Amino acid sequence: MTDGLLAPPAALPRPGGEEREADRIVYDLDGIRHRYDTLRRELPGADIRFAMKACPVDDVLRALLHRGAGIDAASVPELHRAQRLGAPRSRTHYGNTVVSDRDIADAHRLGVTDFAADSLETVAALARHAPGARVYCRLMTTGRGALWALGRKFGCSREEAVRVLEAADRAGLRPSGLSVHVGSQQTDPAAWRAAFDSLDAVLTALAGRGPVPDHVNLGGGLPALGGLDRDGEAAAPPIEAILRTLREGAARLRRHHGERLRLVIEPGRHLVADHGTIHARALRLTRRRLPDGSSQAWLYLSVGRFNGLYEMDALRYPLRFPTHPADAPTVPAVVAGPSCDSDDAYPATHAPAQVPVDLASGDPVHVLHCGAYAVSYMTEGFNGFAPLPRHCTGGVGG
Repeated sequence: MTDGLLAPPAALPRPGGEEREADRIVYDLDGIRHRYDTLRRELPGADIRFAMKACPVDDVLRALLHRGAGIDAASVPELHRAQRLGAPRSRTHYGNTVVSDRDIADAHRLGVTDFAADSLETVAALARHAPGARVYCRLMTTGRGALWALGRKFGCSREEAVRVLEAADRAGLRPSGLSVHVGSQQTDPAAWRAAFDSLDAVLTALAGRGPVPDHVNLGGGLPALGGLDRDGEAAAPPIEAILRTLREGAARLRRHHGERLRLVIEPGRHLVADHGTIHARALRLTRRRLPDGSSQAWLYLSVGRFNGLYEMDALRYPLRFPTHPADAPTVPAVVAGPSCDSDDAYPATHAPAQVPVDLASGDPVHVLHCGAYAVSYMTEGFNGFAPLPRHCTGGVGG
């Protein structure tokens, strides 16, 4: 680090630098495959269904499908894409509880037989438009410990879950299971223990009442393993403890409710986040003087909230500067995107990034661990900044 002063302006210009490299997002398919294989080893026998909303990139989806993954789809267009890429219908489910009559009918015509529900109204719609379908009920969780809780919009109480599955049984549907989602980027193993408590309680309440679930779905929530926290420190979640909690919880449910109870899990972020890198450029490194007499360095990038870094309000992405040595003098800087929007910047809760003091306009900047949701959250040209092209390395097969 330096004492916080920027290099003199004369040291900054590098003519032609902005033409060195086109902005893009690059996915490492070998890394994604390795993460999938590791998860399969850690959760033997689990049915892993990729939450495709996390990375709707054909080559990524093909690589996971070739590896044996199923698909968690949240819309009819996602179902169309999954089927176009060869996803097996038997291992594709419609996991969104927010669904219209038309969505249900269209999904049913596509051969989807597994649907999530969390209300009696959705059960009635499924009975009308997807007769005979399998229905699993989503339970509400608090989401405590997660970066995004997801608790308010989805799920129902334990008592309502019993009513939902009994209604499905009466309506001629097949009440097949229960699901939970403990929140995205969940780093607290206790959240999964609480979820298993809820699953156990509902399965116990259902005993002898008609519905006989054959699976529990733990949803998403498994965290990315790389990146920085808001203070700029390395943020490595306790993944071994989390996976041990999942194994122990599944074993507990099978002891209480039968060895044939299947385990389904829907990882998204966990599989892809650490294996996506945005190749961007520095637009300008500046120092802004504030009315109180203080000043702050700002790094403006060619990529920001609306074309790849939508989660920058919650995540602190590590930056790499490939044309500068690791021991180059640095200055702490706020990171911001290119648009004319004040939300397109790291918030005050984030620690500044350490940026080479002589970083020039056009110099390459790599944004690491941003493979999850970068593509799916992009706008179609907000402020004229186009979505990033997608590139994959490592080959699709295997």
